Amino acid sequence: MSLRFQGIGMTSRRTRERMIARLREQGITDKQVLTVMTEIPRHIFVDNALESRAYEDSALPIGHNQTISQPYIVAKMTELLLENGALDKVLEIGTGCGYQTAVLAKLVGQVYTVERIAPLIKKARDLLWELDLKTVGFRHADGGWGWPEQAPFDGILVTAAPEEIPGTLLEQLAVGGVMVIPIGREGMQVLHRITRTADSYVYEAIESVSFVPFKPGVSS
Repeated sequence: MSLRFQGIGMTSRRTRERMIARLREQGITDKQVLTVMTEIPRHIFVDNALESRAYEDSALPIGHNQTISQPYIVAKMTELLLENGALDKVLEIGTGCGYQTAVLAKLVGQVYTVERIAPLIKKARDLLWELDLKTVGFRHADGGWGWPEQAPFDGILVTAAPEEIPGTLLEQLAVGGVMVIPIGREGMQVLHRITRTADSYVYEAIESVSFVPFKPGVSS
């Protein structure tokens, strides 16, 4: 792995381990999630000027009015998704910089990730390739469409907040599958976990969160 990926100073493994200690204090207990987040160099997913802040517990801008989620949120959403066991096939809506995608790729069989902003998905694809994470399919498309050709999914993780869940995404969730998604208007968003049963959906409200809004359409 290159020196940049290993990190030095404020991007070193020691700094990453301090982030993991903080996640434990915040209630993250899944050992696999914590191990993976120790391994993945979060600083390569942000601009060079922000690398020294990569392991702070804060969201950071990645351009195009988007952000990389704070480490706690990445860990919490991943933990909620995997709480009932390993998943073979996961859909991610909102690739962004690719950090959450990388975490998922280390923990599930196959990730299908959709991003509406072309430059973001290109950069994410390049970074994951450099990290040798090759069990990820990428699509530049409106996230509200999901990825019907690959459905159903054992898990769906959404990294932007719609006011209401797109019905197409619910339909693409397998029976017994789990969706983790923030729902609500800005300032009133709540993270939810939704489990599909044979004849309905079970909703669990988890905690208040703050995400970028879920937008339709695509951008080149």
